[in-house]
Amino acid sequence: MLELLSPAGSPDALVAAVQNGADAVYLGLDAFNARRGAKNFTEDSFGAAAEYCRVRGCKVYVTLNVLATDREFGPVELLAKTVSRLGADALIVQDLGMMRMLRQALPDMPLHASTQMSVHNLDGVRRAAEAGASRVILARELSIAHIAYIAKQSPIELEVFVHGALCVSYSGQCYMSAVIGGRSGNRGMCAQPCRLPYTLDGTPGAHLSLKDYSLVEHLAALEKCGVTCVKIEGRMKRPEYTAIATRVYSDAIREERLPSDDELSRLAAVFSRQGFTDAYLRGEKGPDMMGIRTEENKRQFRLFADAKKTYIDVETPRLPVKFYAMIQRGRPAKLAVSDTDSHVARVEGPVPAQAEMREMDRAFIEGQLAKTGGTPYFCQDIEVVLDAGLHLSSADINEMRRTLLEELTALRKQVPYHSEGLFRAGDPAPKREVPPQLNVSLLRASQLTEEFADLKPSLIYLPIDEILEHTKELRPYLERDDLHFAPILPRVVWDNEKDTIKRKLFEVQEFGITECLVGNMGHIGLCRKSGLQVRGDFGFNVFNGQTLKVCGEMGLLSATASFELNLAQIRDMDKPIDLELLAYGRLPLMITEACIMHNVRDCQHVCEPGAHLKDRRGAEFPLVKEAGCRNIVLNSRKLWLADRAGDYMDIGLWGVRLCFTTENSRECREVLERYLCMGNYEPGEFTRGLYYRGVE
Repeated sequence: MLELLSPAGSPDALVAAVQNGADAVYLGLDAFNARRGAKNFTEDSFGAAAEYCRVRGCKVYVTLNVLATDREFGPVELLAKTVSRLGADALIVQDLGMMRMLRQALPDMPLHASTQMSVHNLDGVRRAAEAGASRVILARELSIAHIAYIAKQSPIELEVFVHGALCVSYSGQCYMSAVIGGRSGNRGMCAQPCRLPYTLDGTPGAHLSLKDYSLVEHLAALEKCGVTCVKIEGRMKRPEYTAIATRVYSDAIREERLPSDDELSRLAAVFSRQGFTDAYLRGEKGPDMMGIRTEENKRQFRLFADAKKTYIDVETPRLPVKFYAMIQRGRPAKLAVSDTDSHVARVEGPVPAQAEMREMDRAFIEGQLAKTGGTPYFCQDIEVVLDAGLHLSSADINEMRRTLLEELTALRKQVPYHSEGLFRAGDPAPKREVPPQLNVSLLRASQLTEEFADLKPSLIYLPIDEILEHTKELRPYLERDDLHFAPILPRVVWDNEKDTIKRKLFEVQEFGITECLVGNMGHIGLCRKSGLQVRGDFGFNVFNGQTLKVCGEMGLLSATASFELNLAQIRDMDKPIDLELLAYGRLPLMITEACIMHNVRDCQHVCEPGAHLKDRRGAEFPLVKEAGCRNIVLNSRKLWLADRAGDYMDIGLWGVRLCFTTENSRECREVLERYLCMGNYEPGEFTRGLYYRGVE
């Protein structure tokens, strides 16, 4: 049976989830979790919450699903060990370096790879397993066919989101809130700019706001294909939302049925954005996925009042127990109870008297023991050994039953033991003394000209499709001994796209190419099996030296620093493998599975030069096409650091990269000349990114 995982953004929401049938809850403490705006838990309230859940057979998963700097690993380790001692059943983790640290600090604590890791193919699941994950929470964009393919061969458990808010960008790959406002979704402070209105091709609308997800009618299909756990989103929402959503999904799972019309109406009424969508699971994407919160689907107070009745001062029986009764002549009455977790409690009572009128029978004993109301337990079975002609009062049996269940509760309160180790960061890598090399990435083959090539950047990254579609124009450059190229793989490669990518990787080797650039750990194997060495792009979200170590263990030659770090944090990072910095260009803010342009005009015109989203202040965010009819949203202003080269030249970098996207060939050459200190190019409006201000 599917495990149902519900959100617990507050103590009240936790109770609402448990009393309405959740098998597990996920929650965060005040720091290091991706919903820092929720009420969350303190250490004291977490201890009480974990005990509450443990008694009722509900697991507790603690979210540590943010990126952390090296200096934060000490507090993270302390917090992780604290919640382990208080009863956490698993930790949900985004940061590969944090996962490496936790594997040392808590060797037998289950670690779940967050959807923020952007795992969307089988190789990504395998990499997460190698890194220490016992479960992966898959990207929400996957169809049922792709989930089934992964599940069939997955070495670990799989979890999928089935209800709640959808981000338009792949989770973990959205930097919009951070770059434009300093509030990072990768640090738990997303300001949700995707919910704001934008204009596209002169058409105003909610072009980045998806409807909420609802897969309540697909639960049987998910279970059949091998999913372990289904998850409801909503730690920022009210406890009443948690109660209603949990109850509808719990009943559907346990009763193996589709939801009723009334249940569907309640789901929509408690929270929705102009209804729900299941488009990703069906593999059908389009404008009907988009939606916003309106007055028509704001909360209904009567519905909330009814929802409160399901968890306020209520104890819903959740756990089956088996009673044992032994009542024999001349001996104290004995009762015992066992649960499905192998806990056994025993109690003795008075010696039964000789019956003077009516002797007690099995039915009488069973009737008294079955009165478990007001407790988390319900009687599933009873075994009775009873001598004839005896009598015990109902008060005696009831008192024994109450004591027995209190003893069982005390046993269930005991915290399971998790072993502890000591995290050792390892010896720091030698500091790089030589200046970083200058690399460039181009979006289009037409940006590469002879004048540009003669400036001899150390490494030229170019999308693999551009190389293969423009081999005639590029061949003179590809065959030059003084130029080195590395194809860029799409940041998203589903399993049904792997064979095409493999073919392309073999084709580019005709030009002597030996390296490629990938933005997801699920793509490393594609390149290495093709005989190419691999460099890691910004999609790995390298935030600390431990993540760099994991990247090195995965076989990467180099990795790219997260552009949500400031320069001081990058300087202080241990660098066991080569590290690259994005130093120029329009930073990529989102990658979307749903084609934004398709919602306004035909897909054949997707992301033509000049296509952009315009916000309320007039800022224009260019759109560029990604493989698979996906979109990348670029920042409205270009990152510019040419006049600050002294700030990044001696912080231990292997390379700095200039990222050319919307620039024409002349602009590309002039910018490169300026970074080589050979020109006097001055940009118009620009940004320093987050390298000086950092993020919350």
